[in-house]
Amino acid sequence: MIASKSVISDGKGNISVETVQVGPPGAGEVLVKIVAAGLCHTDWDSIQNWNKAFIVGHEGAGIVEAVGEGVTGINKGDKVILNWAIPCGECFQCREGNLHICEVNSPVCGCGLDGHAHIESSKRADKPIERSFHLGTLSEYTVVKKEAVVVINSDIPYSSASIVGCGVMTGWGSAVNAAKVDAGSSACIIGCGGVGLNCIQGAKHSGAAIIIAIDINDERLEQAKQFGATHGIIAEKDDVDFANVAEKVREICGGRSADYAFECTAIPALGSAPLALVRSAGTAVQVSGIEQRIDFNCELFEWDKIYINPLYGMCNPERDFTKLLRLYDTGALKLDELVTKTYSLEDIATGLDDLINGRVAKGVVMMPGYDKASN
Repeated sequence: MIASKSVISDGKGNISVETVQVGPPGAGEVLVKIVAAGLCHTDWDSIQNWNKAFIVGHEGAGIVEAVGEGVTGINKGDKVILNWAIPCGECFQCREGNLHICEVNSPVCGCGLDGHAHIESSKRADKPIERSFHLGTLSEYTVVKKEAVVVINSDIPYSSASIVGCGVMTGWGSAVNAAKVDAGSSACIIGCGGVGLNCIQGAKHSGAAIIIAIDINDERLEQAKQFGATHGIIAEKDDVDFANVAEKVREICGGRSADYAFECTAIPALGSAPLALVRSAGTAVQVSGIEQRIDFNCELFEWDKIYINPLYGMCNPERDFTKLLRLYDTGALKLDELVTKTYSLEDIATGLDDLINGRVAKGVVMMPGYDKASN
C-alpha cells in the first residue's frame, strides 16, 4: 500500500487533508500518480451536497505508476489525462456514439460504483473510501479503470493538461460537438469563467465571425477577448430578462439576434437567457449543468428555436483529448493562459474560495514535489 495525501470531504460542507492508503490496480485498472488536479464548481457542489465521505476531485493529469492484468496500450511512465465519463463501450448509448452518457459507468446516470475501480484500492482508517466521479484526483495517487485514462504525447505542462478533462472539454465541446457552430456565424457566451472561455475558444475554432462575451465583470470581458471574443457586453444585475443585453446583441449582429447562445454561469435564473439572445431557428445551449427547476416563458421559443443541454461537451475522450492537445501544440488553443493560480493540497480551502468567488479562470492543485512548470 502507498501512503497518499488526499482531500477528503464528508459531503456536508467539510474538507480535510488526510493520508489514505492506496493499493495496487486490479484487472483492467491503472494506478496513477497525480501531478496536477484542476478545481471545478462541481467539486464545490459535491463537497456541500453529497452527504457521504469521498476523495474529492475529477480533473487531473499524472503519470502511470502501474497497470493491472489485461491492460494494454498503457504503460508505466506514460503521461496521462484522466476522464471521468468512463465508457463501457457496450451499452445502448455507447453503441450510439454517446460515450459521455454511458448507461453503465457514467456517474451522472446514477450508476453507483459500476464505473469505479475496486473500491478497496483506497482506504481511510482501514475502510474503503469512494473517489469523486470514480477518480478522486485531489490525491497523490488514485486507482481508476483503464477507460478513464488517455495517454498523451505532448510537452504540455501537467497543470494545463489537468483541466482538459472537464472544464476545457465542456466549454469547447459544447460549441464544436453539440451546437456544431457554423463558420461565419454569430455566437453569444454568457459567463466568462473557465467553461465560458473554452466555449469562446470552441466557437472561434469553428469559425464564428462574431463572438459576443457577456459578463458582469469588465476584467473578464477583456480576458475573453484574448481567447477569441470579438465583442463584450456588461450584463446589469437588474436586467432580469436580459432585455437590454438582447438589444445590444441585435445591434452587434446587424438587427437580428445571434445564431447561437451559450449559458455558462450555472445560475438557475439565467437558464432561459440564451433563448432570449438567439434568432428564430437559432440554437440555445445550456452548458453549465443547471439541475434546478426553471419556469420558462414559452414565447422565448418563438419561432423554431432549439434548446439543448449537452453533457461534458459530448466528449469522446480518445478523439477529443487528442484533438485538443494537437490544437494546443500548434498554438491554436490557449490552455496555459487559463491556469490563473496554482495551490498545494494544504491550500485547498483557499483554492475553493477563489473558485466560488470568481477570482480565477481555472485554479490547479499541484502535488508535492511538482510545480506549474512540470512537464
